[in-house]
Amino acid sequence: MSNRPITEDDLHAYVDRALEPEREAEIMAYLEKHPDMAKRIAAYADERNLLRSVLLPITEEPLPPQLSLARMIERPRRRPSSFRWAIAAMLMLSIGGLGGWVIRGATLAPAGGLAALAEEASDSYKVYASDHTRPVELRDSTELVQWVSNRLRQPVKLPDLSKSGYRLMGGRVVPTAHGPAAMFMYDDDHGERLVVLTRPMTSDQNAPMAAHSGGDVAGFSWADGGTGYSLVGPRGVDSLRPLANEIRKQAQAI
Repeated sequence: MSNRPITEDDLHAYVDRALEPEREAEIMAYLEKHPDMAKRIAAYADERNLLRSVLLPITEEPLPPQLSLARMIERPRRRPSSFRWAIAAMLMLSIGGLGGWVIRGATLAPAGGLAALAEEASDSYKVYASDHTRPVELRDSTELVQWVSNRLRQPVKLPDLSKSGYRLMGGRVVPTAHGPAAMFMYDDDHGERLVVLTRPMTSDQNAPMAAHSGGDVAGFSWADGGTGYSLVGPRGVDSLRPLANEIRKQAQAI
């Protein structure tokens, strides 16, 4: 089994059954260890199968005479019924060619800006913070920074929370609906873990710090100079604010 990280492309290729057997086995093993992600991928597959079942009867219809090449040359103007059939055919081709990318847009309808970033950070926390086997991909800080900087195609600074009582456990690159993001995980040596997620922003490129919470997870998200940051953890929002301020201060010093 390879040590290549699981990417968004891998997940959607898995849905489309377009992976080599060895890589498909790696994705299956990954999903077995991450039930939240497995649930998300299952939803993609359900949508893909639903679209195919709805449009399949149309593809089995005989080709209308109006769509024959000779008839189309003789009569460029199409009839409305032919146009409907052609649109359905193009939809089927799109599903076959784009697969999971089409499904992703239909199922996720992701929010933009800080709302999306906060949701992505919370999801990463829920998936990885509770993982006692392999919560992070890399533990060496130098190698980690180089890896995530290359994947995000911009310099990434690793926040230092040691003065606040949190040591770096390591990190990984995680897939999001807006491209790869860098996830860093911290521990206070008492079992309490925090996650910092950062990635380039296509919207809300400069946004003030905003609190967010959902269930047992809370945190802060913000953006400076086109880069977004989100700190999440199991604690109350107010107790996370000093840590978020420290991370933002360090990032601005780059």
